Amino acid sequence: MCRPERTSSSSSSNCQDLVWMGVRVEKGGRGSSNGSSSSVAAASRSRMKMWMIRATTSVLVWTCVVQLTTLGEMWGPRVLKGWPSCFTHDSSSSSAVSALDFDSQLLPSPRPVLLPPKRVYKNNGYLMVSCNGGLNQMRAAICDMVAIARYLNVTLIVPELDKTSFWADPSEFQDIFDVDHFITSLRDEVRILKELPPRLKLRVERGMLYTMPPISWSDISYYKNQILPLIQKYKVVHLNRTDARLANNGQPLDLQKLRCRVNFSALRFTPQIEELGRKVIKLLRQNGPFMVLHLRYEMDMLAFSGCTQGCNSDEVEELTRMRYAYPWWKEKIINSDLKRKDGLCPLTPEETALTLRALDIDRNIQIYIAAGEIYGGERRMASLAKDYPKLVRKETLLEPSDLQFFQNHSSQMAALDYLVSLESDIFVPTYDGNMAKVVEGHRRYLGFKKTILLNRKLLVDLIDQYHNGVLDWDTFSSAVKRAHADRMGSPTTRLVILDKPKEEDYFYANPQECLESSVDLLSST
Repeated sequence: MCRPERTSSSSSSNCQDLVWMGVRVEKGGRGSSNGSSSSVAAASRSRMKMWMIRATTSVLVWTCVVQLTTLGEMWGPRVLKGWPSCFTHDSSSSSAVSALDFDSQLLPSPRPVLLPPKRVYKNNGYLMVSCNGGLNQMRAAICDMVAIARYLNVTLIVPELDKTSFWADPSEFQDIFDVDHFITSLRDEVRILKELPPRLKLRVERGMLYTMPPISWSDISYYKNQILPLIQKYKVVHLNRTDARLANNGQPLDLQKLRCRVNFSALRFTPQIEELGRKVIKLLRQNGPFMVLHLRYEMDMLAFSGCTQGCNSDEVEELTRMRYAYPWWKEKIINSDLKRKDGLCPLTPEETALTLRALDIDRNIQIYIAAGEIYGGERRMASLAKDYPKLVRKETLLEPSDLQFFQNHSSQMAALDYLVSLESDIFVPTYDGNMAKVVEGHRRYLGFKKTILLNRKLLVDLIDQYHNGVLDWDTFSSAVKRAHADRMGSPTTRLVILDKPKEEDYFYANPQECLESSVDLLSST
């Protein structure tokens, strides 16, 4: 890199030139005059400055070339790929890249995701929510909380799902729903974050958090007058219960439509769940039309409701023990027979089989059972399987490997049933629980798809008369058909009962403000 060189013979005795990186630096000898030394030093400094400029420029240019070439190899324009580079691949790699480029030109490029513009508003604080209940109870609650956050002009933190209920599902929000789509698709309405900003998060971790359950079936004015001042005061408020906390009726039209938008558009399941749902639907469609039977006859439902029709004494005792084991199930002493006659029990598998036959449901149709484990197992399913031999479940349609990641995750299993229920030719729930109601409303939104809403109070009376010989089969069947002629999911208006929100029609079962046919029906009445 550097070497000493002798100067010409005339100055060899007094001076030596040191050449370093192509620049000659002269060292004056002892006998040089002051003037000569000054001029030589000035010349040296000038040459040094010039060299430094050239060296710096060369380094910058070289760095730019390397960076641009690297970017070009990753995702840059093709012109960069033709530049010579010390990182050039061998000829076989170049050929593969060229073929790849050619193929990419033939394939259509993916459409860019068009995001709605962000809504700009003064943030009044942060709202945290913990949902309670099963999947569809939480689904409706999330829709409510988004609408509330929007109207309070606050920032919503991605809701926390229930992990302590009977199902004990450890799934997080992002395990069931596409969280990024949820956030971005609603950005023109409300700001949603995955977690609190660091400073506020630290406060919450230290236990400095205002937590409360909102009042059930409240009007939006309750949240503006009672909850918003708390958020403004504490900066963060945590609502620890979210089921049925927003009224069905009497809300602003924009709020009602936002609840629908969240439910039907923003709450999209994860790609893994969606893909498996499509697989189940495809397998069913290969064998013709299919019906989904939401047979709500699982152990938890029977224990909670106290309905024991058809159960033996050991089963009745087991269900009673379970009911007393859960302190938040407030009703303990239950008269099963009286409750059944009032239409407050889910239909048994035997009652369901009779009802489907009476409605002339084709016995050769595929029936997909959307439910957990049926209490009593094959013994209780025997009559239904005899009358309708093409009973299937997700566990019988799919390989065990398909469901291995869903085991012990009841909400993810319920999400699969939800997707299949939406796509079925007929949907029949045997109890009006949260899934039955939310699926009913979603099928209305999809074009009023056939949903048979069973009148359980009338059915159990007709079934008892048939079993007692009071009605023959034809009379029984005709009565069942007549009772359900207008209970097939067709357009209708929600029943409103002032001061009795639990007894009126549920918003998510019939979101009439979001349905074109219902809007026409409302305007004509």
